[in-house]
Amino acid sequence: MSMPFGYASPEQIMRDRAEYARKGIARGRSVVVMQYADGILFVAPNPSKALHKISEIYDRIGFAAVGRYNEFESLRLAGIRYADINGYTFNRSDVTGRGLANLYAQQLGMIFTESIKSLEVEIVVAEVGDSPAEDQIYRLTFDGSVFDEQGMAVIGGQAEAVGGRLKERYRDNLPLPEALDAALAALTEPGGERPPAAQLEVAVLDRGREHRKFQRLTGPRLERLLEAAPPGGTPEGAAPAEEPEGEAPTGPPTGPDGDIDTGSAE
Repeated sequence: MSMPFGYASPEQIMRDRAEYARKGIARGRSVVVMQYADGILFVAPNPSKALHKISEIYDRIGFAAVGRYNEFESLRLAGIRYADINGYTFNRSDVTGRGLANLYAQQLGMIFTESIKSLEVEIVVAEVGDSPAEDQIYRLTFDGSVFDEQGMAVIGGQAEAVGGRLKERYRDNLPLPEALDAALAALTEPGGERPPAAQLEVAVLDRGREHRKFQRLTGPRLERLLEAAPPGGTPEGAAPAEEPEGEAPTGPPTGPDGDIDTGSAE
């Protein structure tokens, strides 16, 4: 029996869709999501002030994505609707990062298998807990696969190379300035220049904040954080320098003086 003209096996179709999605995702810049002493840090090179790669989904839950903006923005809005409906219908504590990850996995998997074109996106759903042991970081790929990451996740661009550099600097309970320095060192090519504060999108899920944990770090506060840890960070095991007596600390303020995300796309 002869094959019809233009026939392709299901395996070949899946391989082509996966290769198409991977190429689209790799064209973007990587995003780093990692735990630090007081929560979860999100860092992304992004010169745009209006199109966010990092956003808030719910009280304790953040969202990061790479790929086609219109595609991951539709996923973000679907997650917000899911969280709002479930939080209102049941209880706000019933909205979890795991539940959102399952929702996204179903949507991505269905589109990958049933649509002609797969989504060119890779996303992270992170939920901050009352202690570091309760933090959750889920990485989802274009085909709906879910990975429960431990401590950190890198998506988009040269994710493997960035992840390797991040592992060299990552350790548990890093202070925020050192965690930010480690993320930027991982995102910067060897010998390259780090992007200025104006071209960075940085946010945290701060477990110490009341109610909404998500906070964008911009302007003077971000600049102070970038200056607080010298390039290269503090070597592992080294004690931090003590503040001279009688002088005010020069580190970043502990008050919530960053911008709070409203959940909108603006």
